[in-house]
Amino acid sequence: MNLPLPSLQWDVFCRVIDNFGDIGVCWRLVTQLAGQGQQVRLWVDDASALQWMAPQGCPGVEVRAWGAPVPTAMQAPPDVMVEAFGCEITPEFIAYSARQAGARGQNPVWINLEYLSAEGYVERNHRLPSPILSGPAAGWTRWFFYPGFTAATGGLLREPGLMERRARFDVDAWRARHAPGAPAPARWISLFCYEPPALPQMLAQCAAAPSHLLVTPGRATQAVRHALGSANDENTPLPLATRHGQASVSYLPYCTQPQFDEMLWACDLNAVRGEDSLVRALWAGQALVWQIYPQHDNAHHDKLMAFLDWLKAPASMRRFHTAWNGLDSHTPLVMPDAATLAEWADCVQAARAQLLTQDNLVAQLWRFVREKR
Repeated sequence: MNLPLPSLQWDVFCRVIDNFGDIGVCWRLVTQLAGQGQQVRLWVDDASALQWMAPQGCPGVEVRAWGAPVPTAMQAPPDVMVEAFGCEITPEFIAYSARQAGARGQNPVWINLEYLSAEGYVERNHRLPSPILSGPAAGWTRWFFYPGFTAATGGLLREPGLMERRARFDVDAWRARHAPGAPAPARWISLFCYEPPALPQMLAQCAAAPSHLLVTPGRATQAVRHALGSANDENTPLPLATRHGQASVSYLPYCTQPQFDEMLWACDLNAVRGEDSLVRALWAGQALVWQIYPQHDNAHHDKLMAFLDWLKAPASMRRFHTAWNGLDSHTPLVMPDAATLAEWADCVQAARAQLLTQDNLVAQLWRFVREKR
């Protein structure tokens, strides 16, 4: 029988590189840890997104600026150090941790929480050790921990009660509150994207059939306005909604993570990007298209194909991803009709059912820490 871990001190480190994805993943992680009785310090170089992502904060989570002074003698030293996405913990904190470990006679569990991928190397590298050979922590071990989609990986972030909240969600009531003027038979599409090459094609096809687009703030809003020929001057007031043929377009404000989830639940098609929103779109169980973060050597092509293979995506969904991500110049983007959207949703729901049989990321982290302590 596995006994629960006692309350431990977790120090989670995050550098914000790609807009909201890094801090979004880390905030979900730390709040889920705190929800299970853990004490957490989140060290982050740019916490500005938390002002709208989590304006109320979270009991048990302390946000500290990257490079801030190490904890005082009156504060708990780390039991677990989580280095998110290879951000490299500051030398000062490592030296402090080594001093504390020497005094206590126990090293913290040091985890390198890696990026999400469905590629084969994830299962091979998950839980592998990386010995520290020099510096104040020489002789310690840092452990690679990979989120993933299979039972041989670290799983995905999923808070308790998520599926119950999803089941209780009233789509019609949400739509009536957020866009009362939208045409009733419209397909609802959320856009959380970078600047997809096929965005003008999508907007043109949406204009030809009743559609309602929910455009998230930041790069997605600027990309849509540019594609529609709207002014991009920051001094130009942003309309709350516009018309484009048969499509209505709502420009959304920044919102909290639970509100973002509800938007995904309310839509027929979710265009997401990065890591956090992809996972939330999978839990939503609606049709989705993922704009993967582009890499200069096109390594993202293989990463995207590996995800679609795991998803068992139908051919129409693969073609749409190819066009949306600009993987070639020959595949046209074709907006899915109602039957195709239903097929994609069935595919996502089947994948979700498989994921729900696996332990979530936080549960697996707890088990790993118990093992290493």
